[in-house]
Order: sequence, then C-alpha cells, then structure tokens
Amino acid sequence: MAAPATGDWHTINVEIPLPSNKHALIVKQVIEVDAELQPNAVKRELSVQDDRLIATFHTLTVRLARLTLNAFLENVDLVVRTIEEFSGNSSTARRTLQGTAE
Repeated sequence: MAAPATGDWHTINVEIPLPSNKHALIVKQVIEVDAELQPNAVKRELSVQDDRLIATFHTLTVRLARLTLNAFLENVDLVVRTIEEFSGNSSTARRTLQGTAE
C-alpha cells in the first residue's frame, strides 16, 4: 500500500510558552521518549525556541489530529505539574500553561 501524498495530511502547529528554556527542554526530552502509537498515520516534530516548546503534528485524519493533540497536551500538563512538584516555584509553570489554554 502506497503512503498517502503529503497534501492528504492534516497539520497542527502548537507553541507552548514555559517559564524558561530549561523547562522547555525538559518537557521536550520527556515527551519525545515515547514514540507515536500509529507512526504510519501520525508524524510528530518537537523543537525548542527560547522558552517555547514547539510541536508540529501531521495526521491522516482530523480525528487523529484531535486525539494526538489532546494526548500531547495531557502529557505536557503532566510534565509541568511534575516539574512544579520538584521545584520551589510551582505556580509559575502552571500559570504559564493555563494561560495558553484560555
């Protein structure tokens, strides 16, 4: 079976501001360890620019785009909450992340 043409993919770009470049790198490193469950249907690219985590997803269906983005944001939330628990400034990262969801 041939791979779908690039034009058939749905693309989502997300930029998540974090308190620092270090926080953004930690979140990226933690999330990129896990491979996508459907690598033939979902492509993920993660990068960091300054204090922002940048994620780009390419999916074969709109449904997969929604599911992939939802899972990604849940993972980011979990990592940010974990960073909060182990750092002294726990509310900063949480406020930053909550501000992006509004």
